[in-house]
Amino acid sequence: MISALVASAVLAPMTMIDRLRQYESDLGSLTRFYNIEFSPARTARLQKFYADQLAELGKVDFDAFDQDGKVDAILFRNLLERNQSQLKTQEKQTKEAFVYLPFAEEILGLSEARQQMKPVDGQASSALVAKIEREITDLKKSLEAKKDADKFVAFRAAKMSDRLSEQFTEWYAFYNKYDPQFGWWVAEPYERTSKALKEFSGFIREKLCGIKPGDSNPIVGDPIGREALLEELKYDMIPYTPEELIEMGKKEFAWCEIEMKKAAKELGYGDDWKKALEHTKMDFVAPGKQPQLIHDQAIEAIKYVEDNNLVTVPQLAKETWRMQMMSRERQKVSPFFLGGEAILVSFPTDEMEHQEKLMSLRANNIHFARATVHHELIPGHHLQQYSNARHKSYRRLFTTPFWTEGWALYFEFLFWEMGFPKTPENKIGMLFWRMHRCARIIFSLSFHMKQMTADECIKMLVDKVGHEQSTAEGEVRRSFGGDYPPLYQIAYMVGAFQFWEMRRELVESKKMTNRQFHDAILQQNNIPVEMLRALLTNQKLTRDFQTNWKFYNR
Repeated sequence: MISALVASAVLAPMTMIDRLRQYESDLGSLTRFYNIEFSPARTARLQKFYADQLAELGKVDFDAFDQDGKVDAILFRNLLERNQSQLKTQEKQTKEAFVYLPFAEEILGLSEARQQMKPVDGQASSALVAKIEREITDLKKSLEAKKDADKFVAFRAAKMSDRLSEQFTEWYAFYNKYDPQFGWWVAEPYERTSKALKEFSGFIREKLCGIKPGDSNPIVGDPIGREALLEELKYDMIPYTPEELIEMGKKEFAWCEIEMKKAAKELGYGDDWKKALEHTKMDFVAPGKQPQLIHDQAIEAIKYVEDNNLVTVPQLAKETWRMQMMSRERQKVSPFFLGGEAILVSFPTDEMEHQEKLMSLRANNIHFARATVHHELIPGHHLQQYSNARHKSYRRLFTTPFWTEGWALYFEFLFWEMGFPKTPENKIGMLFWRMHRCARIIFSLSFHMKQMTADECIKMLVDKVGHEQSTAEGEVRRSFGGDYPPLYQIAYMVGAFQFWEMRRELVESKKMTNRQFHDAILQQNNIPVEMLRALLTNQKLTRDFQTNWKFYNR
């Protein structure tokens, strides 16, 4: 006889939290097994997985959920549909790149047969490995004179070739020395083919992408196109087109210029805000003194938040943030600060050339730092991460940069309105970053729609925003290097305006205090801001909810 406890467990419906945790575990199992990102087999298996998940989600009783459950159900559907869309984009990109990698399916076949523990035939493997070497040799000859290569697709192919080389090495190492007949047949052709495969990636980079040997930090990128941008905007619940967002960036940039001129006049430079910016850049601490500056600015920001009753700062959050110094190599990608529980500080290192040191000093001056330390620590990323680990952590599946970066920049907006900048130099420091975030909207969307090149993006940051050459290169390299999703750079300002409009609705209307508003946001974890608004306003929700919140009202 089944006990009452077992019977209730069998009959109990799955909650959304249980469903999300199971999905995360199942997805982890699949992606660890099908671990080659561009493999057609992985794509097909994930397509089925997402379709099955959507079908199961369609069977749940949406109206029986409370508001949190409804939000989670909408976000889950949104996530699954976005994953399906990304698979389609990836499939298209893979087919484009495979034109330069006719041997890819053969290497994938070897790797996946090993993963599935199919018997290996040393003699047959030897013949196939030798065939791959011939294909690489013939392909190089045919590409030598190619003049019309798409450098973005070619660069993608080069990165895929690197990944195939890793898989090829892993496949060989699995059998070699453990299977005597395998090594006898395969060892010699493997060495030749492995060498040819590694050289082929460099060949593509040099001949088709124009990247010189030894250039370890090229800026190429991989524009995703307008349609893919629209799909990404849909997932992040941003009901604006790329063109509308670019206009938003231009409008806000014009506002920044007006405020820059006001600050320049205070310093005696008239309307020449670029001269005032140069004046501000020269106000930096001596080498070796930056850690103390950052520490003092962090404490200042925490005190400002608490004195103005803006948000709850737990004692442990105040106590446990750390500081690390950034290496020269890391600064080529991140020329300014990065943050979280540990703030990573950019400043000149001994290995830098003299001009590099000067640019790093100027770029990390006192006032630029004061404008961003609170962005990285408290009330910014450190406080966010601290709260995310302790409130509704299952929602990490729905993480969006519009919440992550939008919140941190929103506090820069709020600090500005509350009078945090004390001097004209302080104002210029805050305005530089605000102007930079406007430029990010313009150049990142334009790049992904192939309307600007990487070099044009760098030039815009130097000429229009006032970046140092090295920091402009670092920012563009960071934007298009592949470590950040395509909408990440627009998320700072666009997300900030989402929070700003929500504050107007809930705080300026006296429905909530600043502290109640900000605490409530942190307790819901990292989700698209429109869904956060639905929770805080108890908005009526339906299963087929679609983004419709026009939040930009300036």
